Amino acid sequence: MPVSVETRVLLVSGSTRGGSTNTAALRTARAAAPDGVVADLYDDLARLPAFVPDDQEPVHPAVAELRRRIDAADAVLFCTPEYAGSLPGSLKNLLDWTVGGGELYGKPVAWINVAAEGRGGGADATLATVLGYVGAVVATPSPVRVPVARSAVGPDGLIGDERVRAALAEVLGLVTRRATTPA
Repeated sequence: MPVSVETRVLLVSGSTRGGSTNTAALRTARAAAPDGVVADLYDDLARLPAFVPDDQEPVHPAVAELRRRIDAADAVLFCTPEYAGSLPGSLKNLLDWTVGGGELYGKPVAWINVAAEGRGGGADATLATVLGYVGAVVATPSPVRVPVARSAVGPDGLIGDERVRAALAEVLGLVTRRATTPA
């Protein structure tokens, strides 16, 4: 009897906003996940304590859960807004918690930018720098730009536009293939 192997992709939104287009994009990617792909949306960003290098033991339960979920994932897909020309502090805080633990080292990652054309470049540049620093392997030319208007998000929190849905599914497929292809 063949063994079914699933590929796990952790989806991380850099937004804590309730009506976030970034989170909607990841929910939509999760809904489009093909058979054999488990897309797990991380939604505890606001629960992480501020990173304090001296606070390593005991590990805060929210940090332990974050690390466990990254470890369990074969790849990570980010989608983040830009605040004040860079990453939101909450996402940078999440990434800071991974520096010492090495959870992202060697892990395939990609990110989506859903901002309007010409926006989000500061967040993209900072994310590229931090992911390089923690040793993540960028799986696709990132960011993948898939602009999403707020009006495109339905009451179910998903994006209905078929072109956007297809683009998000394609990015999920790319990072999944990178996770399952030997280097």
